[in-house]
Amino acid sequence: MPTPPSCLPAVRALGRWLPALLLLGPVATGRAAQDPLDSLRRALGTYQQRAVAEKLFLHLDRPFYLSGETMWYKVYAVSRPQAFSAVAYVEVLDQANRPVLQAKIPVRQATGHGSFQLPASLASGVYTVRAYTSWMQNFDPAYYFQRQVTVANPRTAADGPATTGPDSVAYDVQFFPEGGQLVQGLRSTVGFKVTSGAGTGVGAQGRLLNQAGTTVASFQTLRYGMGSFSFTPEPGATYTAVVALPGGRVLRRGLPRVYAQGYVLGLEDDDAKPLTLTVRSTSARPETMYLLSHSRQQVALAAQAQLINGQATFLLDRTQLPEGVSRLTVFNAEQKPVAERLFFRVPRQQLVISARPDKPQYAPREPVRLAVATAGAPALPAPGASLSVAVYRLDSLATGPTPDIGSYLWLASEVPGTVEHPEYYLTATGPEAAAATNNLLLTQGWSRFRWEDVRAPTPPAFPYPPELYGPIMRARLTQVGTTQPAPGLLTYLSVPSRIIRLQSGLSNAAGLVQFELPEVYGPGEVMVQTNPRQDSTCRIELLNPFSERYPAAPVPAFVPLAQYPADYTKRYFQQQVQRVFANPARGRYRLPPADSTAFYGKADETYLLDRYTRFKVLEEVMREYVPGVLVRRRKDGFHFMVVDRINQTTFTEDPMVLLDGVPVFNLNKLMALDPLKIQKLEVITSRYFHGPALYSGLVSFTTYKGDLEGFPLDPRVLVQQYEGLQGQREFYAPRYDTPEARRSRLPDLRNLLYWNPSVTATGSGAQQLEFYTGDQAGRYLVVVQGLSATGLPGSTSFTFEVKQPL
Repeated sequence: MPTPPSCLPAVRALGRWLPALLLLGPVATGRAAQDPLDSLRRALGTYQQRAVAEKLFLHLDRPFYLSGETMWYKVYAVSRPQAFSAVAYVEVLDQANRPVLQAKIPVRQATGHGSFQLPASLASGVYTVRAYTSWMQNFDPAYYFQRQVTVANPRTAADGPATTGPDSVAYDVQFFPEGGQLVQGLRSTVGFKVTSGAGTGVGAQGRLLNQAGTTVASFQTLRYGMGSFSFTPEPGATYTAVVALPGGRVLRRGLPRVYAQGYVLGLEDDDAKPLTLTVRSTSARPETMYLLSHSRQQVALAAQAQLINGQATFLLDRTQLPEGVSRLTVFNAEQKPVAERLFFRVPRQQLVISARPDKPQYAPREPVRLAVATAGAPALPAPGASLSVAVYRLDSLATGPTPDIGSYLWLASEVPGTVEHPEYYLTATGPEAAAATNNLLLTQGWSRFRWEDVRAPTPPAFPYPPELYGPIMRARLTQVGTTQPAPGLLTYLSVPSRIIRLQSGLSNAAGLVQFELPEVYGPGEVMVQTNPRQDSTCRIELLNPFSERYPAAPVPAFVPLAQYPADYTKRYFQQQVQRVFANPARGRYRLPPADSTAFYGKADETYLLDRYTRFKVLEEVMREYVPGVLVRRRKDGFHFMVVDRINQTTFTEDPMVLLDGVPVFNLNKLMALDPLKIQKLEVITSRYFHGPALYSGLVSFTTYKGDLEGFPLDPRVLVQQYEGLQGQREFYAPRYDTPEARRSRLPDLRNLLYWNPSVTATGSGAQQLEFYTGDQAGRYLVVVQGLSATGLPGSTSFTFEVKQPL
């Protein structure tokens, strides 16, 4: 299966955008023209200040679920210089990339947590859980956090057919020249990767043949289906790789095009010597070559070398390169990128998490006490670190790996596609580990940006803004009967409620307008409209806040484990027992306290109508009790005029009139409303600036329920269901801290014993966590993930055992 363009490594991407770059003339002027390195450094620094790279990591409670169970997760956000998005979008996708579940998770201090109740009707399959921010939608979806989990429907998992998925016996072979190109006459290293239809690496060996059928190189995979070989392309030659796969199958694949002219790179990494980057070219003309090493929004190293007799050498001090993945980009004398290479420096800085139980073995319904402590480098306490803890039973179904936050943030999030066992590259040592890391970077490396965007005279536009305070809702306004944008229209968004929320915005040249909804939780309705006196015909469409782009990564098919029918049946029985005997507190959502203050703050005049004699006509209420608002009748009906107390005059324009936060422009309908449904009336007796809008006073009516009480809205008002931020579901676990609780005959067959996403290291010694075992004997896995206040990741895991007493 060919790799999509968005996921090709830099070595392949370079060949695509290089021709376009060659058309660009020199950009630098003045001092920058005399100092190309400074020009490149400043251009990249300026771009990366605008294109801040955010990363998300999700700690899921388990790798395997039954339909009907709850999936718990914690969001960790990382960016440079710091995490700034306040909302994370989390989705569960099926194999066709259709969203099954979606949620908006509030992110505070770089963390957040949430849950999904998996539908009982959810089909068995391998699902993708992904997470991203609005800002991340400006970039390739390969940067989104993605993890595959298995969900089994107990009614069909044991004997049902496998979910349709990629052909597990379909193999693919891809080749990636080091630096970006194969150039005739220049010896090159070529990385290759052999994958199955599920995207996992496959062991293989092969030969490289020229057009005459002569073997010019032999190769074989080292780890996870990846390897490399070197050869010198000859002028006019074409090359074919013959790859022998498991089961005797043979594939023939052509190598990438061989160019007559160009540059190739060679990176030599010997711990006993400086890091050596060699540039070779077909040109014999002397030329100055430039090198930039950049990583995580920073330029770490800049150097230049002379290309003499077709070769230039850069000797690099690896200690000057930051830990993690660095991108080494080589430019020619005209400051055009000609080749790129990745280098990985194993991180030594990490958040050290120590967690230990008070004993290795427990009886059913016995307390487990965990001592959790954190430390940074060099072994100093790390106060403020945010941790999450999951404890679940290990059985034949829960066999999937548990990704750790360190290997993801340091490595897996920096390269495209799926990195099998990323922890190997951070923990393994020796020549084989170094060679395997080199193969990974040859086959799965690419840039987060395009150099033409960096050097462009006009900065690139990012259509998705960062959500600094809460979800941003975007709408598109188009002219009636066409798809042409309707610019310059003042638009209002409201959420009917007793808490008066109103947003206003002006549509831009593309007809787009956006609103911020920082404190809206749970499901509800939103209403979007324009002022009919300004426009009465435009069409309003709310845009989907979730990403509709997906990397073309294969997802393995779900294969029923026919050898474990008893395990499916047992888990299903346990689930049903827990559901029947569940505590009423199980699954309850907890919402944060809402600010009940209206968007306009404290009103100048407030009238609680129950304190007055109630009239049956709203006009009488206004005339008798609200002297700050004058009621006038004209040819088109009722109008309000607010008394300007500050200037001792009366506004001649209509004020903004709200009913439960919804603008009302037809006062005739409002005056026909039963005043007995209205509890409160508030008035702003001065001009009020609200975003791009200016109101000549404001009159706000609030009903008892905050639901408009059946008020007939204008037909042109767009009313749409909206899911706000997800509240925090409470994880319930029984406590057996009394003799009566321990003797309870209610069964406790929990598979997930403990989930705590809100553990904070204090820096004053180990923190004590306590939970109770259930009635099931077996081994239980404890997984602790965390992120320090300075952004260092860390994780640890261990097991303990529960045994029935003899």
